[in-house]
Amino acid sequence: MFSLRSLLWALLCALPTTWVSFPSALATSALLNDGLTDLVQWDKHSLLIDGQRIFLFTGEMHYWRIPVPELWRDILEKIKAAGFTGFTFYSSWAWHAFNSTTLDFESGAHDITKLYEIAKDVGLYFLLRPGPYINAEANAGGYPLWLTTGEYGRLRDNGTEYTHAYTPYIKRFAEISRPYLITNGGNGILFQIENEFGDQWVGNPAAKNPNKVAANYMTNLEKLIRDNGIDVPTYFNNPNMNTKSWSSDYAPGFAGNTDLNGVDSYPSCWTCNVSVCGSTNGGYTPYQVAYYYDYFSETNQNMPSFLPEFQGGSFNPWGGPQGGCPNDLGADYANLFYRHNIAEGVTAVNLYMMYGGTNWGSFATPVVATSYDYSAPISEDRSIGSKYYETKLLALFSRAAVDLTETSRVSSSTTQTSNAAILSTELRNARTNAAFYVTMHATSSSGTRESFKLHVNTSEGQLTIPRKVGSIVLNGHQSKIIPTDFSLGTAKLVYSTAEILTYMVTDGETTLFLWVPTGESAEFMISGAWGSQTSSGQSSLSGISVSETNSGTTVSIDKVENSTVFQMSNQKSRLRVVVMDRPTAYLSWAPMLTNKPHAPANESVYVQGPYLVRSASLNQNILQLTGDVNCTTTIEAYAPKQANTISWNGQRLQTVATEYGSLKAQVAGPKTVKLPALTEWKFADSLPEKEMNYDASGPAWIAADHLSTSNPTKPVTLPVLYADEYGFHNGPILWRGSFHRSTSGVRLSLQGGNAFGWSAWLNGKFIGSYLGDASLNQGKMTLSFSNATVFSNQENVLLVVMDNTGHDEQPDYLAPRGILEATLLDNGAKFSSWRVAGNAGGDRTQLDPVRGPLAEGGLTAERLGWHLPGFDASHWASAAPSAGFKHAGIRFYRTSVPLSMPSGLDVSISMVLSAPKSSKYRAIIYVNGYQYGRFSPWIGNQVEFPVPPGVLDYQGNNDIAVAVWAQSEEGAAIDVDWKVNYAVESSLDVLFDGSALRPAWNRKRLEYA
Repeated sequence: MFSLRSLLWALLCALPTTWVSFPSALATSALLNDGLTDLVQWDKHSLLIDGQRIFLFTGEMHYWRIPVPELWRDILEKIKAAGFTGFTFYSSWAWHAFNSTTLDFESGAHDITKLYEIAKDVGLYFLLRPGPYINAEANAGGYPLWLTTGEYGRLRDNGTEYTHAYTPYIKRFAEISRPYLITNGGNGILFQIENEFGDQWVGNPAAKNPNKVAANYMTNLEKLIRDNGIDVPTYFNNPNMNTKSWSSDYAPGFAGNTDLNGVDSYPSCWTCNVSVCGSTNGGYTPYQVAYYYDYFSETNQNMPSFLPEFQGGSFNPWGGPQGGCPNDLGADYANLFYRHNIAEGVTAVNLYMMYGGTNWGSFATPVVATSYDYSAPISEDRSIGSKYYETKLLALFSRAAVDLTETSRVSSSTTQTSNAAILSTELRNARTNAAFYVTMHATSSSGTRESFKLHVNTSEGQLTIPRKVGSIVLNGHQSKIIPTDFSLGTAKLVYSTAEILTYMVTDGETTLFLWVPTGESAEFMISGAWGSQTSSGQSSLSGISVSETNSGTTVSIDKVENSTVFQMSNQKSRLRVVVMDRPTAYLSWAPMLTNKPHAPANESVYVQGPYLVRSASLNQNILQLTGDVNCTTTIEAYAPKQANTISWNGQRLQTVATEYGSLKAQVAGPKTVKLPALTEWKFADSLPEKEMNYDASGPAWIAADHLSTSNPTKPVTLPVLYADEYGFHNGPILWRGSFHRSTSGVRLSLQGGNAFGWSAWLNGKFIGSYLGDASLNQGKMTLSFSNATVFSNQENVLLVVMDNTGHDEQPDYLAPRGILEATLLDNGAKFSSWRVAGNAGGDRTQLDPVRGPLAEGGLTAERLGWHLPGFDASHWASAAPSAGFKHAGIRFYRTSVPLSMPSGLDVSISMVLSAPKSSKYRAIIYVNGYQYGRFSPWIGNQVEFPVPPGVLDYQGNNDIAVAVWAQSEEGAAIDVDWKVNYAVESSLDVLFDGSALRPAWNRKRLEYA
């Protein structure tokens, strides 16, 4: 990253070279389990899976946010390639239950067994998180929206109605998941009870006055999963460090406790809107870390320090910037914060999110827009970049550093360094005496360039390192983990000022991989190995010094650029040390030769060069690699001696052996991909409901005539005009109110979530719109009827079309969506009747089980299936969305475009919508029947909408449609295009037959006019 001059340190006091013993308090503790299986155990240091200690580094992904099972493999392979040992996922009750009597775990991407099978094949443990409540910035926090009417009583407690509602879902989820647990040969290792429900105590947790209702609820949930075969340990994630709930260490014997305890932490702002994060750490400060050591010392004395959700990024709210907020959450964030967790003693951490994905359909809650990119290491479009690569550097290290899983914190101070601006935290393994010094700025928000030497205690005595050349440097928002006495088989890494990336053992030879930022110095000492030979690798050999003593070999490098290979040996084995700079480390991989989530050093290989390495295997003399390249790439591999040829994605490459024992080959980059233009647009009016002669008596419409409601929010006027009361929950909702007297106007108050909007017509004439606000969930207006004809002795029809941006999360998930007040202004006029329409069939009939219950709303175009593949629009008029139209209304455009992607490529495509910021309209984009974007120029936010293969047909026709809702008489015009986000030569097959994911239009839709 930066070229650094070597700084010479003088007048350092010599320290005695004696070994320091450590107190017995660091000794290992007894192993615990859940009483049902010993395949998952733990002590205060770490988890043990099948008897092996593990640093559990997992990443969150949500299968329902990428409804293409064939792409779940892509995400999991990228998680595995980054060095992670597992992944976690929320299951969405709403995704599986379109009404209170139906569960779907079979249709398309509803089948979670495919996820479990891919996890086993790829080699990742998984942690199950079914809720029932999940939060997740999802519509109603993942609750099915039929649950939000109020008739199920108080949610998240042990009431009868709520218990009866969630029991079938949790029971079925447990039954389906049971065969895939580690106890049955699968990879499921932990099961979360509820989510962020820190309600164990009444008042101050220190008083330990139990909340009996909450405790009974947690107890009921645990009994339900246990009765249905879940025998792996349970765990809980506290919403913050203040709640201290459900920990059997903090409150042994209390009802509702889980086997393992953890805490959620979002030390940076959890949303791109930093104005709402003033309470974070006493006030939002970029790069201000949080501290967990004291918390876990109190709550987790006999279990590992666990962060079930640690901030991987932040969600992008309505009105937020295109692309999210990566500035404070990029590669530097990953470098500093994830290492700091290790300094705090954490050995189990889950990044939320590792892959965010998309809030397609109506998955979004009102606080978050269509994108759920979350500034995650794997982007919404499935691409990887600097944040992914930086995260990989630490994950590969934590996977390889077995000694790290049995450490205790010895000290944390600035006195271990020669620079008071630098803090060093020492973690030591009492059994092996290996130690890890986590260094960072003493003021974590500081981004200055600091040089220092570090005082360490090693098997060679107390040393101040580096001893020969230069200094350790922290340049900006960085942290480094300095290892000492790291075992390398028959040799030992006494210390290294470069960080460990990974190591491997093949044919009795150990290869250690170290890295530092470009241009910095590095120094390491190996005991038990001598006779260093230096090979250039890809770098100059200048500025390197090697010194040998009876203890071993010390190597100093003045300036690290590219990579350098050092070869040493002893009487028992040979050792290679590869020292590289950050760009080289970014494109370095350690794929396993088996599908074990653990990473034994003798079961992996090392590969440098490709954009992504997905897998490795040996077939006689061929090292078979799969992965992605984004340009012509030189591949270098360290593998067992039996391999003399590299194959890449099934193609054997011309391979040469280097003088230091690696293999090199070159692979060509991807072909160029060009998308066809979006032309041949057809359009039709999608708001016939505004006309006086429209017939609203068909099955699409329900009489809105309830005079009372179970919802705790009572309407200002009757009847109750809450959409959920009548079985309509998603997207646009249409209300038709009738009255028979002359009046001058109407006062309307609607609630639809942040950034929602509504428009109204009287007897076919537009009378006004509430345009919406990114921070308001209600819109109130008094509208005049002066520009419309009002009849004094015959029916007048008021049509109100409202957007619906989803239900709030807790505690406001019951806040209704609909009309809170509808008051005619004078002459004693009152509405005589109301009718409401939403998505075709509502929650009574599921017309599209594959796309699921949140896929569409109540526009005419949606109800009649104009957005679906196979609908015949040939008789429609021709015009492009960019041509626009005048007057307020809703127009629907669609076109069909063929794709013919070349094989061997992974191509990512986004729809792109654009219009002036001042445009007063809303637009919804559909691709082959899937709603993949909501665009509101007036509100502002995302303009690019990634659409995955499977939703797009890469070898056939694609029906692309857009509903344009003009909220003023200015009308609307919109540019609709698409773009290639990236194209990489890849082993991932995106030309699969995804036709089952794209069910076509059928005549049943005609009933819902």
